[in-house]
Amino acid sequence: MRKDDQLVVITGMSGAGKTKALQTFEDLGYFCVDNLPTALMGKFTELLRTSSEINQVAVVLDLRSAKTSQEVVQTLLKMAQSQNDHETVLFLDAATEKLVSRYEESRRDHPLARNGRVVDGIEKERELLAGVRKHANWVIDTTNLKPQDLRAQIIQRFEHHQFEQFHVELMSFGFKHGLPLDADMVFDVRFLTNPYYLPELREQTGQDRAVYDYVMQQPSADEYFNKVLSLLEFELPQIRQSSKASETIAIGCTGGQHRSVAMTERLAHQLRELGYVVNVTHRDIQRHKGAS
Repeated sequence: MRKDDQLVVITGMSGAGKTKALQTFEDLGYFCVDNLPTALMGKFTELLRTSSEINQVAVVLDLRSAKTSQEVVQTLLKMAQSQNDHETVLFLDAATEKLVSRYEESRRDHPLARNGRVVDGIEKERELLAGVRKHANWVIDTTNLKPQDLRAQIIQRFEHHQFEQFHVELMSFGFKHGLPLDADMVFDVRFLTNPYYLPELREQTGQDRAVYDYVMQQPSADEYFNKVLSLLEFELPQIRQSSKASETIAIGCTGGQHRSVAMTERLAHQLRELGYVVNVTHRDIQRHKGAS
């Protein structure tokens, strides 16, 4: 395999956090598959060897059917005992009492006890997977872990395999077209003097130099920008430390064509200078209807 190839097999006790773990690997840029049939494991290994586009794969392989339990266990044991630097078996465990509590909260049956007691299914699963746990590359006990704590542990161990752990989504918008549904923070620049009322600037946008300069040369614009930047310089590291994958910041004016676009462009430039990965969207820039 190539140097950066990585196959992570997520397994362990049902209810111990495998879904959250897979979501974390997806955020790290891994190609992810849940409930992979054991017959396809060899094909995924071959995919890593031959694909020029996919070199990081995470799969969940666990005991969801009593009929295939022995086959799954043998596959997992073989991988766990291989000591392959390109393959990691991550085993998630938790105390029986905690697993019972989680099943009671979810109101689901245990996959190995569809018509019986949850605790019986847990004990059977624990017995079947005992050898896999013993030989796994990494065991995480999630009994006392919050979901964000599990996510943080995975990111800390696998962050050298990723390219963009945390990114900032910056969006300009027009209030008259509605608030962005996915915004984590919203800033309002409608107090700034509006270029829309200057005929020579009306059809331009905040991406045009004349409009950008008109907005930014206002003393209040510079002061406002510095205050917003100061807030983000404090808050973004805290958000990143919480293991959140991204933060969406929306900046609005009336129509989303002039003031909000200019402020978003300036903020994007400065955040990139600070080392953040920034994606910019100007949601309403092409609407050109009414004051902005």
